[in-house]
Amino acid sequence: MIVLHRSLSPRLPLQDLKYVLWLPVYLLSFFYLELQPAGSYQATQLPLDHLIPFWESFVIFYCLWYPLLVAVGLYLLTRDSRCFRRYMTFLALTFFISELIWILFPNGQDLRPAVMPRDNLFTRWIAVLYQIDTNTNVFPSVHVVGAIGAAWAVWDCSHLRRRKGVRWGTVALAVLICMSTVLIKQHAILDVAGGLALSIAAGILIYRQHPRLSAAGSASSSAI
Repeated sequence: MIVLHRSLSPRLPLQDLKYVLWLPVYLLSFFYLELQPAGSYQATQLPLDHLIPFWESFVIFYCLWYPLLVAVGLYLLTRDSRCFRRYMTFLALTFFISELIWILFPNGQDLRPAVMPRDNLFTRWIAVLYQIDTNTNVFPSVHVVGAIGAAWAVWDCSHLRRRKGVRWGTVALAVLICMSTVLIKQHAILDVAGGLALSIAAGILIYRQHPRLSAAGSASSSAI
């Protein structure tokens, strides 16, 4: 008797690709807003921001934001369609709300050093980053929103429930990414707080029907 085993290799559910159609729209509108003349804007920096040191090596964590979001998205797309849809919904909702805030309340920060305090690979890297990404459209921080969204999506995925290293590692990376935004002077503390508040509100809205996220400690005791 021949027994047919179902393939355990990841499959690409093409029907879920429609959930990324928002991304080109967001990117086009983002770069359009970035290319607009700065004009007048509400500065978001606080006196406390001037006490935070410039730590150029954190540009590594800042740029790890991009592969983190992509890696989480690709994994969920091939492993857990429902989690992938929630992840895409979270990112689309928070990213477009952020853009709406930028349009209604133009904002920016004036924390970037006029002259780099040191000359090394990291400061040169940051100088290029400054040229690509302006000091406007900073509240709320999309870097914070995206990092928290990726970590939330990893904890939402049942296939990763027993992978404590992956789950807590993603949380640690998300924290480092959030820290990097202020340590390389891309954002002010208020921008981070705004990103955190938006992430919590969107997370409660999208994930409220999934109790394992509100009881993370008990999640690891369930079988995959």
